[in-house]
Amino acid sequence: MTETDAGIGVMLRETADRVSRDHCGAAALRDADQGTWPAAIWAAVTEAGLPNALVPEAAGGFGVTIQDALSLLRVAGFHALPVPLAETMLAGWLLAEAGLAIPDGALTVGPVRPGEALALRADGGRWHVSGTLTRIPWAGQAAGLAALVPHDGGYRVVLLTPDALTVEAGENVAREPRNTVRVDGIAAAVAPTRRDPAWLRAVGAAMRTQQIAGAMTRLTEMTTEYAQGRVQFGRPIGKFQAVQQNLAVLAGQTAASVAAADIAAEAVAAGTVLSIAAGKARAGEAAGIGASIAHQVHGAIGFTFEHSLHFLTRRLWSWRDEFGKDAEWNALLGRHMAKAGADQVWAEMTAA
Repeated sequence: MTETDAGIGVMLRETADRVSRDHCGAAALRDADQGTWPAAIWAAVTEAGLPNALVPEAAGGFGVTIQDALSLLRVAGFHALPVPLAETMLAGWLLAEAGLAIPDGALTVGPVRPGEALALRADGGRWHVSGTLTRIPWAGQAAGLAALVPHDGGYRVVLLTPDALTVEAGENVAREPRNTVRVDGIAAAVAPTRRDPAWLRAVGAAMRTQQIAGAMTRLTEMTTEYAQGRVQFGRPIGKFQAVQQNLAVLAGQTAASVAAADIAAEAVAAGTVLSIAAGKARAGEAAGIGASIAHQVHGAIGFTFEHSLHFLTRRLWSWRDEFGKDAEWNALLGRHMAKAGADQVWAEMTAA
């Protein structure tokens, strides 16, 4: 990576932070929580070119490293950005890699859950797609769905536009759209790909790990600031040993989530799954512990809708379960270690 490449990565992160601070305040988050599409936020994100961070330069993207591109999602998680930046980045990467044009607007991907698949068949020179996918992020707001569909012993990237989809309402704990999508229509574009749904879920898991790390960083800042300013029994609650111990644990969990995000991003660049599995599982564990401590320190006020804490904690609870829960990724790691055998356990651990 050249100094110019590194500079572009820093510039993109600074741009993402500025756009988020300018457009993603508490009022915008509350509106999004009530189901209003944050058009102003998405317009600013799009104008800054952030959704194209993973797209190669030849296809109209920035051509930065995968690590730099994914780091934008840590900024998005820090600000609880209520738009499908991760999904649009991943869909754009998938389409560009297959040589397909990337449509304007928000995009999403599928399948995101194991065991689900669409069917593809030739229909008079066109491709007909059918089937059902569940928990698809932001399907109702997306201009296109980039799906990996089995065909002829491999996979095809299929671009589906809203006219081929029937979208049923659904949401996660953070009230972000997670829809059931029934597909029955003609694909807008189809191309062969070397990717498969396991790869898609792994990259999605690495993206959620980045978002968790960003949200945990902000959560720690917010909780520490509250403990230093909230006075009880004549002194800030942050002066009490029990609270200090909790804050130390929270800081440790945040550091672990950040390290996990770095490991997962490097693994995406290297094309390895085991480190993504370890990163997502560790970040998910940190999310649960961190959210619990933050609410303990904030007390009752942290559970109110007017306070901003829940915008972070509800996303942490949601993101830890998406693109594979902790148990799923830990099971994958366990199967790999069992297959490697006792003599190889230490070598496998240190290699990751």
